[in-house]
Amino acid sequence: MSYLPNILFAIALIIGIGYFVKNIKTLKRNIKLGKDVDVSDNKSLRWKNMTRIALGQGKMTRRPVAGILHIIVYVGFVIINIEVLEIVIDGLFGTHRIFSELLPQSIYGLLIGSFEVLAALVFVSVIIFWIRRNIIKLKRFWSSEMTSWPKNDGNFILYFEMVLMSLFLIMNATDLHFQAMESGNVISQFIAPWFGGMAEPTLHIIERSAWWIHILGILVFLNYLYYSKHLHILLAFPNTYYGSVKPKGELDNLEAVTKEVMLMMDPNADPFAAPAEGAEDEVPEKFGASDVQDLNWVQLLNAYTCTECGRCTSSCPANLTGKKLSPRKIMMDTRDRLEEVGKNIDANKGKFVDDGKQLLGDYITAEELWACTTCNACVEECPVSISPLSIIMDMRRYLVMEQSAAPTELNNMMSNIENNGAPWPYNQMDRLNWKDE
Repeated sequence: MSYLPNILFAIALIIGIGYFVKNIKTLKRNIKLGKDVDVSDNKSLRWKNMTRIALGQGKMTRRPVAGILHIIVYVGFVIINIEVLEIVIDGLFGTHRIFSELLPQSIYGLLIGSFEVLAALVFVSVIIFWIRRNIIKLKRFWSSEMTSWPKNDGNFILYFEMVLMSLFLIMNATDLHFQAMESGNVISQFIAPWFGGMAEPTLHIIERSAWWIHILGILVFLNYLYYSKHLHILLAFPNTYYGSVKPKGELDNLEAVTKEVMLMMDPNADPFAAPAEGAEDEVPEKFGASDVQDLNWVQLLNAYTCTECGRCTSSCPANLTGKKLSPRKIMMDTRDRLEEVGKNIDANKGKFVDDGKQLLGDYITAEELWACTTCNACVEECPVSISPLSIIMDMRRYLVMEQSAAPTELNNMMSNIENNGAPWPYNQMDRLNWKDE
């Protein structure tokens, strides 16, 4: 008995899983470039959100066609990959359909039959997704940011799934031992006649080829995820858990600003008092965010989790009225800049070297930021609890508090509040006259 196939399989498995682990470490490193944020509150609500939104696909079905098709693909992806366990055992130990020997034939047939039905449903669903994307050309898949790689990535993953499902069914259809069981071949029994005129050695070669390409394809798919929008397959769960549990309209306060306001409101405070003996002068941190390192790690996790589905942009009132803002682009730009920063760190032995670029200006413009109405439509629509608004607000804060670069209308309002105690250009004596009108 030759052990060469088992050795080759083990090598492929080690390389595939090893490269995946390396990518995951890089992913964690990049996410941790963000500032720390406390998300340890409301654990029961967070678990509930993760169960309902990520596991239960609760927000996907708001758009029924895409939602139902996505659930089919999602359930198929999860359940069919249970069969990978059998493939791994067979590949390492040289067995053939080991579970058919360990389980009662009725149970094994039920499992494989379920896998085959799901594989067929996934194949049909993926075809419909491809038609919606490439034939019908739904508007949200063809926005200005959906060019080149983002557009191709969506199709590549569909082709991957078509091929993997086809290989699984062909593998079963050409396995004479499995077909002879007449249990579990719910779909493959109708494919088997396509190979009816072939000799047994030829069928064995086809079955083995499909088996090898199937498992190697799964390993390639696993490592492709890091470079694809389909990273949300893994990140949707932590992202929905760590997503905001505050009311949608509640914005967080900057601690440094809060301290300054409290100092101003304290009648006993002396703003000119010298620091206490032994105390060091604190250098105030940057207000807001101009680059990815200024965002918190949950926002960076959001960027990597973005599915590029476009539901946020298709619901954004600013985008619908022709403004430049696209919440999807905000997330894609954040992820692209984060990847650029990560590669910079890799190239400079673990240290970031200023490259003269930043998220604000080089990726996201002030025009995009000020087009946002802060209505939270993008947050409400996102199927995996991403908040483009939080990034927009932090970058706005930087523009206002660090660069004094607010729009003229906003500057006028803030000047009026400072001088008159009201947003309108009235003097102090007249600032409450509006209530009498």
